[in-house]
Amino acid sequence: MPQTYRPIQAALWMCGSITSFSTMAVAGRYVSQVHSTFEIMTFRSLVGLVIVLGLGRVSRRLGEIRRERVKQHFFRNLFHFTGQNLWFFALASIPLAQVFALEFTTPVWVIVLSFAFLGERLTGSRIIAAGLGFLGILVVARPDFRALEPGLITAALSAVFFAATIIMTKALTRHESIISIMFWLAGFQLCFGVMALVVQGAVVWPTLATLPWLLVIGVSGLLAHYCLTTALSLAPASFVMPIDFARLPLIVIVGAVLFGEKADVFILLGGGIIILANWINIRGGNRQARQVAG
Repeated sequence: MPQTYRPIQAALWMCGSITSFSTMAVAGRYVSQVHSTFEIMTFRSLVGLVIVLGLGRVSRRLGEIRRERVKQHFFRNLFHFTGQNLWFFALASIPLAQVFALEFTTPVWVIVLSFAFLGERLTGSRIIAAGLGFLGILVVARPDFRALEPGLITAALSAVFFAATIIMTKALTRHESIISIMFWLAGFQLCFGVMALVVQGAVVWPTLATLPWLLVIGVSGLLAHYCLTTALSLAPASFVMPIDFARLPLIVIVGAVLFGEKADVFILLGGGIIILANWINIRGGNRQARQVAG
């Protein structure tokens, strides 16, 4: 598939991804005391698969689903399934701000890995954006690394798996349509979830109280990946991912309002640094796009 470079459009799609991931985090917090991470992931994948097949049939795009790269899809989704389970575990264990702070080391890993495996150029604006974004994260969350509880460890590990997933996704966008990537995402992760539930044994089925939240997780999770995959098809991974830093100040506010989690002046300071990082990143992307066009 031909590759394009449209930084503004990519940034707008990332806004959709940020909103969707944040919505999924809130819904995940509400059901995490009832359902295991395997149960959440399985139901989410089932909802996602139904939506993909339904939309694909209506739009007559099911023929775009390809099997030539099933192996790449398998490993991409195995890494994502592992990272997502670690992320849901962390959601139930530590404050949302800390989960997102540690998860947001992902763009730093992506910038490094995209240089190593995708051959993307490390521009000065991307390096500065990654560094400032990470600094903003530390200012907002101020995680205490001296007390490494399981939630902190799993959140940190999820970032590594998410970075590998994003690199694989970017590679797939060079050859596969978005609907094909979404189909294999939901399909493989549903299979992984069912196998995990077999190992788990007893299963807590959705209740009237948890079913709406599980549906929200399924819809928002699929939409988040659709937006992210679209953004990755429009711009380099090392440009796209630092934009995701903006999700942290948003989720800190949500955590304070919905769950009574502490919010203070550091949130505003760190959020300002993150916004500055994104401005530098998008401005650098626009400059590079003009150079390519010229």
